[in-house]
Amino acid sequence: MQMISELFKKNIRQYGMIIALVFITVLFQILTDGILLKPLNVTNLILQNSYILVLAIGMVLVIITGHIDLSVGSIAAFIGALAAIMMVDMQLPPFLAVIISLGVGALIGAWQGFWIAYVRIPAFIVTLAGMLLFRGLTMIILNGQSISPFPKSFQKISSGFLPDWFGGESIHILTIVLGAILSLLVIWQEWKERQTQIKYNFETAPMWIFLAKVISLVAIVNVFTYVLATYNGIPNILVILFVLIVIYSFVMNRMIAGRHIYALGGNEKAAKLSGVKTKKVTFWVFVNMGAMAALSGLIFAARLNSATPKAGTNFELDAIAACFIGGASASGGIGTVIGAIIGGLVMGVMNNGMSLIGLGVDWQQGIKGLVLLLAVAFDIYNKSKTN
Repeated sequence: MQMISELFKKNIRQYGMIIALVFITVLFQILTDGILLKPLNVTNLILQNSYILVLAIGMVLVIITGHIDLSVGSIAAFIGALAAIMMVDMQLPPFLAVIISLGVGALIGAWQGFWIAYVRIPAFIVTLAGMLLFRGLTMIILNGQSISPFPKSFQKISSGFLPDWFGGESIHILTIVLGAILSLLVIWQEWKERQTQIKYNFETAPMWIFLAKVISLVAIVNVFTYVLATYNGIPNILVILFVLIVIYSFVMNRMIAGRHIYALGGNEKAAKLSGVKTKKVTFWVFVNMGAMAALSGLIFAARLNSATPKAGTNFELDAIAACFIGGASASGGIGTVIGAIIGGLVMGVMNNGMSLIGLGVDWQQGIKGLVLLLAVAFDIYNKSKTN
């Protein structure tokens, strides 16, 4: 028991948010009489929160560097409007319009990154200006009107599902197969990581804890994929999210660029003295954030099948909250992509669960605000205990 206690203390951020997600899910599963985890609702949860999860992946990098971005909701709305003009009014092919939209998002990120990294204007001010600027531009180019509908092929980004190549009728067999493959990958990755720790004489958990962890992960993967398989299978957006999570987790954990981002957020002066090009790192983090905001805007527009002047409202607040609830530190240097995703899922499950039990929007906003405050207070408390 002492070893388990020590293990939990060393990984309190990681395990704490997972336990919170499980607790909230079980709570609302009971309060909604089992509706929360029904296949249709689980699929809706993914579709409804996909654009916030995409933003959270980009936002966590910004927060790790010690900055904040308040403009992402307005950028998402602007890119959605731009995409609508290209696809609906100008009849450009969706693939070309998506590429141009992502490029424009990256350019917007570069514009803001320049002022933050090289002119040294605080990110809060630059992105606040960006929030107002791009919200205004959205209203101007849409002329206060919505533009719709998008081409069917574009809508499938948010509403489409992987086809079942095995021809399943009552159950989506491809989803079950992908779940089994993912389970094998999880086992291999966990075993490889454990062997690496043993090789370099790092402290490792007892074998029974390791096995319990692997069995739990495999069970979660297979239950999740089975639930999806009993509806329409895996949504296209889930594939996009999975690819983004894998790429960004790899970059942050295994590549020099990720180490530099953590170093910059931990101590900018020390990072600079160590040879990290801090201005360049900051600049590219905001370029990335612009591209991710653009992708989020495209996903939201595809789901809504319309570009509207009010799109993206409060997206930035949900993305920031997801990062902090997921363990990112308000002072920078700490945070993970997986943590941001779990934080986003906590917010998503809470929103969905509170809607299902009939809580009004006023109560929902108040409860989410309280959860965010508690998450940041928990972070500060942990820091005071370790110092």
